[in-house]
Amino acid sequence: MITILFVCTGNAARSQIAEGLLKNMKSEFFVLSAGTNPEGLHKNAVKVMAEIDLDISNQTSKSLADVNWKDADFAITLCGSANKTCVMMDWPKSCKKDYWPIEDPKTEDDFRTVRDELKQRIETFLEMI
Repeated sequence: MITILFVCTGNAARSQIAEGLLKNMKSEFFVLSAGTNPEGLHKNAVKVMAEIDLDISNQTSKSLADVNWKDADFAITLCGSANKTCVMMDWPKSCKKDYWPIEDPKTEDDFRTVRDELKQRIETFLEMI
């Protein structure tokens, strides 16, 4: 089974949205998310995902220490801060890493923009693997 890890700083919005989207698109993958400084799942992330009939309300904010990040086949960082942290980690050579710079959402509309951008990036990613 392919394991894909999404990482951002707070594991509150971007990585949570990406996790929910990919789980829905490719249920045969093991998909998880984590943060370098977890802050809890953001209510607007839950809201904008519900708008497209995806429920992420049971997802939880986790730190990298809470997940088996060394088992990831793909690690995708979603912000500069997380990318800097992850670059210095001792990733297995088999893990393919990518950086998708996604702006941290502030308003509800920003959350929708992030959701839609992540959906497009994930669709492109799935075509490439």
